[in-house]
Amino acid sequence: MGVTRARSSAGGAILARVAGPDATAVRARIHRAPGPRWFAAGSPIQRVHGDASMFVGGLRALLLQSLHPLAMAGVAAHSGYRGDPWGRLQRTSTFIATTTFATVDDAQHAVDVVRAVHERVRGRAPDGRPYAASDPELLRWVHVAETQSFLVAHQTYGARPLDAAGCDEYVAQAGDVGQRLGVVAVPRTRAALDQAIRDYRGELTMTPQARDAAHFLLLEPPLPYAVRPFYAGLAAAARASLPAWARAEMPDVRLVPPRLARSSGGLVTRAIRWALPAP
Repeated sequence: MGVTRARSSAGGAILARVAGPDATAVRARIHRAPGPRWFAAGSPIQRVHGDASMFVGGLRALLLQSLHPLAMAGVAAHSGYRGDPWGRLQRTSTFIATTTFATVDDAQHAVDVVRAVHERVRGRAPDGRPYAASDPELLRWVHVAETQSFLVAHQTYGARPLDAAGCDEYVAQAGDVGQRLGVVAVPRTRAALDQAIRDYRGELTMTPQARDAAHFLLLEPPLPYAVRPFYAGLAAAARASLPAWARAEMPDVRLVPPRLARSSGGLVTRAIRWALPAP
């Protein structure tokens, strides 16, 4: 009974952080409401997005995305990631879950809401260049950085890594959602996805805003001190899974030496998988 209570308590605390105080009701609506879905049960996108490795993948995506100066400028000015980090996480995780697992109507509504938000997000980066969240090139960067991050994390820490064909199918399925969000020229294979990341390399740099975001994500998470070692395992794993050129720009996670990043990431990911109840 003690183990059961501990598991339930840990799972509830994790869900409250990533999905909000109504997490149980939200999960029930997403997974159990009757109706057709965009993706078949057990398809690669559902395997990836339903696995605990997403905790590593999400952090990796944020770190990688921050290296695009225009994308980072939009995040810094409009996302409220410092003032309301958990609210931003909950909105993002709910969007991913909805488009992956919910009914067609709910998934399309989620996309419509995000596209409307993107139309309002515009401004100028510190270097004077204008940006707009609806810019197809910026949307494409956010999409490819996120898709690669989720896949890399899943292949490293997932309970059931995909084979080569499954990886390509995951990229294609993620591209279906990306297209609905307005992304153009979406990659359809893992090789094309990795090439897309390389194609952006000349536009990426560690701006002061990106450095501040990396410091926030890797060194000063808004968490009680008692759980920071567990978060540090995820953060170190996310940092370690970045391409070498991106990893070199990021600070080390204080509580986890780089040589232990992979093993600590695996340990924490397995603990999260144990704690979270099935939807």
